[in-house]
Amino acid sequence: MHPTKTATEFDVVTRRAFLQHSGLGFGSLALSALLARDGWGSDLTPAIPGDGPHIAPKAKSVIWLFMIGGTSHMESFDPKPALNQYAGKTIEETPYADVLKSPFLANERVVAPDANGQIRTTLYPMQVGWKKWGQSGLEISDWWPNLAQYADDLCLVRSMWTEDSNHGAQLQFHSGKHRLDGFHPTIGSWASYGLGTLNQNLPQFVVLGTPLADCCGGQEAHRASYLGPQYDGVRLAVDPKNPLPYASRPAGMTLDAQRDQFELLHQLNQLTAQQYPDDPTILARVKSYELAFRMQTAVPEVVNYADETAETQTRYGLDRKETKSFGEQMLVARRLVERGVRFVQVYHGSNGGAGGWDAHGNLKNNHVQNSTAVDQPIAGLIHDLKQRGLLDETLVVWATEFGRTPGSQGSDGRDHHPYGFSIWLAGGGVKGGLAHGKTDEVGFHAVEHRHYVTDLHATVLHQLGLHHRQLFVPNRVRLERDFGSPITEILA
Repeated sequence: MHPTKTATEFDVVTRRAFLQHSGLGFGSLALSALLARDGWGSDLTPAIPGDGPHIAPKAKSVIWLFMIGGTSHMESFDPKPALNQYAGKTIEETPYADVLKSPFLANERVVAPDANGQIRTTLYPMQVGWKKWGQSGLEISDWWPNLAQYADDLCLVRSMWTEDSNHGAQLQFHSGKHRLDGFHPTIGSWASYGLGTLNQNLPQFVVLGTPLADCCGGQEAHRASYLGPQYDGVRLAVDPKNPLPYASRPAGMTLDAQRDQFELLHQLNQLTAQQYPDDPTILARVKSYELAFRMQTAVPEVVNYADETAETQTRYGLDRKETKSFGEQMLVARRLVERGVRFVQVYHGSNGGAGGWDAHGNLKNNHVQNSTAVDQPIAGLIHDLKQRGLLDETLVVWATEFGRTPGSQGSDGRDHHPYGFSIWLAGGGVKGGLAHGKTDEVGFHAVEHRHYVTDLHATVLHQLGLHHRQLFVPNRVRLERDFGSPITEILA
C-alpha cells in the first residue's frame, strides 16, 4: 500500500496515468469504446475546441444586437394594416378568429402565471406609419428612418417564435433552452468554442452594454455553462481609463513589477493545473490571467475612439445626447471586429427590470424613445462596415426576445408575444433586401417558414464556417431542436 494515499486515491492516479500514456492493450480498447459511446469517432464527432472553421466561412465575426424587453414587430419590421382596419374589435369579431384556436398556442411553456404574458384579444391599432424602402421595397416603420435607408442590405426574418411568454425568453433566445431546462452554453460561447481567437490580445467574445436583469437570466445570456469559463463573454466598458473592471494596473506599480507578479501567478497556477489536470476552472484561470495582462494595453486602445474622424463620430450619433451612449458601443463594436474579435454581443434597454422595450403601457412614447436611441447608431455601423469593406465578412444580427401582442394591454400598451416576431440580419453572406417568412394578417402567429430561435443560431454558426451539429460535448446531450437548422433561403 502506498504510504500516503488511500487505495481509492492510488487507483485513480494510476488509471489516469495508464490511459494517458498507454497506446496499446485492453485499456486503450476500453477507452475507445467509451469515447465512441459518447460520440467521439462516430458520424457526430464533436468539434475540437478552436479547431474551426470546418467549412469555408462567409463571415469572420458577428455583431449581435439585442433589444431587451420585447420590441413590437408590428411597429418595426412587420407592419399590419389589419390592426388599423379592425382596431377596437376583438379578434373573435374579425375574419382572423382562428388564430385563437391554432395548435401553435401549445408551444408556450409557462413558468409561473402572472398579469403579463397573456393573450390580449382587443386589437390595438398601429402607433406609427410605415412605407416601402429601397429597390427591394421592404416595409419598415417610420420609427427607423436611418436604418431604413439600408433596406437593401437587410434580411428581415418575420417568422420567429419561442416558448417562454415571460422574460426568461431573453435567456432562451441566447441559449435555445427554456429556463426550466437550466443554464446552457449561449450562441457567443459556441462560436468562441468552435473557432478560437484571431487576436491573442483581445477576448474572442466581448459584451457591451448592460446585460439582462437577474430575474431574466442575468449574466447567463453570455455565459458558456459547461463549455468552461474561458468561453464566457467578457464585459467591456466604453471607458479608456477603466474598460475592464479589476484588470487595470494598480497605481504606482510599474509594468516590470506587474509582469513579475503575473509570472509568479502563472507558475503557481501551473503547479495547481498539474495537480488537477481535468479542472476546467483552473485551466481557464491560467488563460484569463495571461489574457488580462495582454489586454491592459490592447483594450484601452480599442475603446478609445478619439482617433476616429469627426465625420465618423457624427455618423454614429456621438454628437447627440439621445444617441451618444449606444453610438459609442456601435463604434467600439466595429473597432473590435476590425481587430479580430469573433463575437460582439451588444445589449440595449436594460433598466434593472424586464427591459426598456417592455411596453405594457404607453407603447408609442416607449418605442419612440428607444428606437431613436439605436436607429442612427445602427445605421452608422452598417454604413461604416460597408465603407471599410467589412460588411461582407461581418454578420450583423438584430434581435429581441419576443414581439408584442396585436391586442392592447390597458389603453395604450402591448403584452409579451412569443408566437411570432421579427429579427433581421445584414452582411456576412446573407441576402439583402429580403423579407423571409411571415406572420398572419394581425401579426399573431408565424405561419410561413417558421423558425425557432436555434435556427438563427445554426445560421450564424454556418456563416462562421462551423458544422453546428458537431458543436457538442460528450456526455452533454443536445436535442435535435437545440442544434436548429440554417435558414438556407436567406444565404447568398
